Amino acid sequence: MIPHHDLDAVSDDLFREILEVNVIGPFRLTKLALPHLRRDGGGSVVNVSSIAGVRPTGSCIPYATSKAALNHLTELLANVSGPEVRVNAVAPGLVRTPWTDDWDPIHDAMQTLAPLGRSGTPAEIASVIVDLSESSYLTGHVVLVDGGMSLR
Repeated sequence: MIPHHDLDAVSDDLFREILEVNVIGPFRLTKLALPHLRRDGGGSVVNVSSIAGVRPTGSCIPYATSKAALNHLTELLANVSGPEVRVNAVAPGLVRTPWTDDWDPIHDAMQTLAPLGRSGTPAEIASVIVDLSESSYLTGHVVLVDGGMSLR
């Protein structure tokens, strides 16, 4: 967590590391998987993005920037991977995980901020990932799974 206004707290190394994990890593994995997915009759790639890649929010600027780049990468890869392989992404909002367990004030705020009135669960995000992986006529989309937060 680095407040967005604290630009001095973001080192070049941190920015590079986040981009490496959240953008370069998915690119490399998809590039390596595509020949196998095509050869085996097709398949699906589902990237895990974040609502921070769609809205100016998130734990820090490098994280949000990396997820925005991942969203664009998803669209670009979908454009060149068909018809055999579909590429989509899921963009969760706030999810209750061990990493966010101590964020009670933010989770509590979801009761009034989000139309569904709560944070998500890992199982709910996983369900959408499975649905995207099985949907045979969907590619190039970033599906927001945020309890409706993106509506507000």
